[in-house]
Amino acid sequence: MQTSTKIVFQPEALVPVIEEHRQAGETIVFGNGCFDLLHVGHVRYLEAARALGDVLVIAVNTDVSIAANPNREPPINPYEERMEMIAALEAVDYVVPLEAALPIPLINLFKPHIQAKGTDYTLEQMPERAAVESHGGRIEFVGDEKSHSSSALRAELRRRKGD
Repeated sequence: MQTSTKIVFQPEALVPVIEEHRQAGETIVFGNGCFDLLHVGHVRYLEAARALGDVLVIAVNTDVSIAANPNREPPINPYEERMEMIAALEAVDYVVPLEAALPIPLINLFKPHIQAKGTDYTLEQMPERAAVESHGGRIEFVGDEKSHSSSALRAELRRRKGD
């Protein structure tokens, strides 16, 4: 599938496609993140998420949704470019923007069988848990241990710049 056909800027337009996959008996997996500075931890998370099912939908935080979180630095790469990078990965089937602070609206829209989260989360830390479970879905924690992060890359770049 070409990268351009994987990106769906209007998530509602993806619903009929997701329903076709569901009717075909395929398992829908949903994940989300900022994916600002792409690193091996992202790749491992996405590949592990894909291994959980047949179709992987990834929501990428928009610049506006990142700015709404006071604990996050502004992204280096614009969200359209971050979406394009994620769509270029073989493990990912569809990419949509995440405009809200939490993925709950998209979970309610797509009703995934599985929500894939990184290993740095716990069920207790997931406000979207109720939305996932209300549609009969479950949450799976995947990827490597949280030894890679965009924050760590930023810190290392700052450290090197200071050298």
